[in-house]
Amino acid sequence: FLSLSLQAKMSRPVQARRLEGTDKNIWVEFVKLAATYSKVNLGQGFPDFPPPDFLKESFVRALSGENYMLHQYTRAFGHPPLVKILAQFFGKLLGRDLDPMTNVMVTVGAYQALFCCFQALVDEGDEVIIIEPFFDCYEPMVKMAGGTPVFVPLRLKAPKDGKLMSSADWQLDPAELASKFSERTKAIVLNSPNNPLGKVFSREELELIADLCVKHDVLCISDEVYEWLVYDGKEHIRIASLRGMWDHTVTIGSAGKTFSATGWKVGWTVGPNRLLQHLRTVHQNSVYHCATIAQEAVAQGFQRELELYGKPDSYFVQLPKELQQKRDWLVQSLDAVGMKPIIPEGTYFLVADISKFKSDVPDVPDSDEPYDSRFAKWMVKNKGLAAIPLSAFYSGAHKNNYNHFIRFCFAKEEATLKAANDILQKWKREKTSP
Repeated sequence: FLSLSLQAKMSRPVQARRLEGTDKNIWVEFVKLAATYSKVNLGQGFPDFPPPDFLKESFVRALSGENYMLHQYTRAFGHPPLVKILAQFFGKLLGRDLDPMTNVMVTVGAYQALFCCFQALVDEGDEVIIIEPFFDCYEPMVKMAGGTPVFVPLRLKAPKDGKLMSSADWQLDPAELASKFSERTKAIVLNSPNNPLGKVFSREELELIADLCVKHDVLCISDEVYEWLVYDGKEHIRIASLRGMWDHTVTIGSAGKTFSATGWKVGWTVGPNRLLQHLRTVHQNSVYHCATIAQEAVAQGFQRELELYGKPDSYFVQLPKELQQKRDWLVQSLDAVGMKPIIPEGTYFLVADISKFKSDVPDVPDSDEPYDSRFAKWMVKNKGLAAIPLSAFYSGAHKNNYNHFIRFCFAKEEATLKAANDILQKWKREKTSP
């Protein structure tokens, strides 16, 4: 009798319904593979070089200084020195006066900022437009909030002249985008510069999105963590600065990407109080606040950058120059062995076409797994080089449409990129030798 009642109890699902279909995570799988097999990891998006000296020094000062209150709780929605400098800094960029207490909220990285947005603003049955390819957490986070993701792809318009593709060749179809907006649409997620492609959305594309948001009274969750990492003289345009968009937009940023300190987990949201007040409710009932000392150090970093804004010594000027050189080096390296790179306009990432290497990795007929995923697993196990399949950044229905690309991270030390190049050159020699 006891075992029957126990069985009856155990037949009831333990997990909440909101978790259904969201249990798989590409990073858990590929981080484990990279840790086990890789000699060179160009998979995950983190630098293997240190943050700038001024930032490390700020952290040490905060840690060892006389202000022992930096070891205690601070204001839940952001350490006062940090929200003040963020309000000043982004006020300047957006051309408006920002209130540090109501227009800025500090989060545990941009990841928690995203979670707060979806939990606070998306309801059961709401539709959220996601532009593909997309950073993979957007889809499960929308679903966990009870929303329905609606996908619209960037369409590849390949250059005819045999030149290398650019991330700018991946474009929205205006009519297709407009067709996704309806009375059920609550929000659109914008990620510019885009991970994984490195696409920097043009003013024309952003105005198209902005006009649709204003027309349909739709919110924009704008993930701008790579805002300083744009190349070739491209300009990062903040959608919140476009006409009618301040009231419709939550802008998300990250000290991890801004200052090359991804493990500090300091992020923020900037937007109107009418939206941020609801994010604060989710935040106060989940993590409360993030590390005080990390916030203090980031505040000092921004103070320095405000004083040096636009000058050659600014880290926000120097870092993209360094990363552009790394990008160009990896582009040449991949091109030389026949993996066709798509030149990114921004971010840490570069996507490459692996079609010429398909002969190395046999196709498995009737496999559910996209080809690029099998290729990336084979490559890390057999060649020791870790990368991420592009299909991981697509919805289930579209994974096989773009299954011959993989994503590399080039925010790495020169020695790391050289080691990757050595693996690729050796691989090419093996392919061509009789």
